Amino acid sequence: MPETPHPESAPRLPETEARRLDDAATRLVDVAAHSLDPAGGFGWLDDAGRLTPGRPAETWVTCRMTHTFALAHLHGDARAADLVDHGVQALRTTLHDDRHGGWMSVAGRPDGGKEAYAHAFVVLAAASATGTGHPDGRALLDDALGVMVDHFWDEDEGLVVDQWDASWTRLDPYRGVNANMHTVESFLAAADATGDRVWLDRATRVLTRVVDGFARSHDWRLPEHFDEQWRPMLDHNVDNPGHPFQPYGVTIGHLIEWSRLSLHVATALGDAAPAWLPGAARDLYAAGVQRGWDVDGAPGFVYTTDFHDRPVVRERMHWVVAEAIAAAWTLHRATGEAAYAEDYDRWWAYAVRHLVDARDGSWVHELDAHNEPSSVVWSGRPDVYHAYEATVLPLMPEAASFIGAARGGW
Repeated sequence: MPETPHPESAPRLPETEARRLDDAATRLVDVAAHSLDPAGGFGWLDDAGRLTPGRPAETWVTCRMTHTFALAHLHGDARAADLVDHGVQALRTTLHDDRHGGWMSVAGRPDGGKEAYAHAFVVLAAASATGTGHPDGRALLDDALGVMVDHFWDEDEGLVVDQWDASWTRLDPYRGVNANMHTVESFLAAADATGDRVWLDRATRVLTRVVDGFARSHDWRLPEHFDEQWRPMLDHNVDNPGHPFQPYGVTIGHLIEWSRLSLHVATALGDAAPAWLPGAARDLYAAGVQRGWDVDGAPGFVYTTDFHDRPVVRERMHWVVAEAIAAAWTLHRATGEAAYAEDYDRWWAYAVRHLVDARDGSWVHELDAHNEPSSVVWSGRPDVYHAYEATVLPLMPEAASFIGAARGGW
């Protein structure tokens, strides 16, 4: 892989593209602001961008929105500071389990399980709030990191476990890569927000096990599901292949997302980065594109394939295209290669044609195999996080995390 270019030779956005992205980011915040739930946190938006009545706030949605508003605040959006505060207060009160510690998955349901996935997003939201200078951000971050270490982090494995019961007495034997992926993301943000190297070291350990271990040993067909000894369960959910969080087979978008995270870890480590990291980022991205894009007669990324590269769930998820945009730009910035810039343009052209709603700038969350709106896996439009990150990343300086980049000035 070519050496990372010096900042003065790094790719620069044309002014027209920067203006387009700025406008798109503002419109996404316009939509996201409608998710404010007066009862606490941020709720589920429907296809019209309205709060879904009677559906209580969920921790992962609240955290993603809080993180998005934190980035918008540092980008000069005057509305965003109050929205960050609303999210922080919900995580300190409405969504927090005051009896057992940690966070409920859904507001008002203290008997539900405690998920590493949701807790990783609490860390991300808290780190981003800390990065904005929110007065309660650091206390929330310290609490969230403490829960992650006490209950989810497995020091021997260098990975996180997946789910406990409400009182932290029974650990489910299932182990998952999805929660570990978002743990890498959140630990990188925590490292940038706190300056504590331990979070970067833990993020690197997770990424090494997953990318240089699980993904490489399966020719970049990353298994997502494992038993408690971290043995792959390749048939997990074969009878429910479109599960929104634990789908059967290879999740194409995750290959691309791990590619980007690999480059973020490499950025954080600098000269100390392992030699395998840049090549692994390229290989993961190539596998996702070759095995997931336009493989069933229509443009778009299929959601999943089996372990022989045959499409399984053919719905096209908005977040996969968003991750492809972000990864292509990150690879272009790291290598200077024109092919990645061409991919960046190609993924954006698809998004504008099929996903971005001209009415309000939100993204249709799911399309069918013919690129028509669908709701087989997801309903509504509750998640602006992927789309917002893809939109603002090219506007930001190179960094290990979005909050680290945003604090450095746009």
